Amino acid sequence: MTNGGRDKEIVARCSWASHEPLLSYHDKEWGTPLHDDRRLFEFLVLEGAQAGLSWETILRKRTAYRKAFDRFVAARIARYGARDVARLMNDAGIVRNRAKIGAAIDNARAFLEVRKEFGSFDAYVWRYKDPAVLSRDLRARGFRFVGPTIVESFMEATGILDHHERGCFRRGRGRAPRG
Repeated sequence: MTNGGRDKEIVARCSWASHEPLLSYHDKEWGTPLHDDRRLFEFLVLEGAQAGLSWETILRKRTAYRKAFDRFVAARIARYGARDVARLMNDAGIVRNRAKIGAAIDNARAFLEVRKEFGSFDAYVWRYKDPAVLSRDLRARGFRFVGPTIVESFMEATGILDHHERGCFRRGRGRAPRG
């Protein structure tokens, strides 16, 4: 497990981070504690879009997703209607799956309700340690494409869970205190 020759030092990392863009994503983002609501929402949408696909595919489409979904500003997405769905279904830069697009819109609405109740989405999600429990609660609140596997990936990506492999130089950086 090397770092692709970027440094002279050999760095151990998770085995899945074997090439770009996964390598940079692993080293700079994955598992880093995240407390920004907009970015947490972005990861929730992207993890749902990834269902049945590779994360590498979604990473390569991330810039297009940010443009197509108004930089993941939930208040804007929550107001999307049929015209927006049609626009997104015609956007070759994203995964054009009607169910996933509809889930992103429904999730924006549910996200806003959670923020209203808890003060922030961050305060809500960081209370959980178990993906299955968070998944159940998200679904009860009207979120879609949030099964336990997707939620576990979301929790790993945002640093709520630290699932870096043993020996990985990033292991032990997850679950940091808020602030």
